[in-house]
Amino acid sequence: MPVYVFSCHDCGSFELSRPMAEVGAAAYCPTCLGEARRVFTPPSLTRLSTPIRRVLEKEEASAHEPRVVTEKRGRPLRQRREPVPPWVLH
Repeated sequence: MPVYVFSCHDCGSFELSRPMAEVGAAAYCPTCLGEARRVFTPPSLTRLSTPIRRVLEKEEASAHEPRVVTEKRGRPLRQRREPVPPWVLH
């Protein structure tokens, strides 16, 4: 269940855990029982591991700024021989 932050004019901020369906319902301060307004905060997202984050950043950048290949890299592919029909003798 999400935790929402609310602010009371007299008492300050406090947190309430409530279902997402009740996010728009009025909240009341647990200390003075006065009506409180919701404070919008960034969601608590977990941080991705460094290798995954780098791959996602590289993928996102390639959509707008593709890298230009200027040289061949890697090893050459193995040459394929033409298939020899079974009736041909060597």
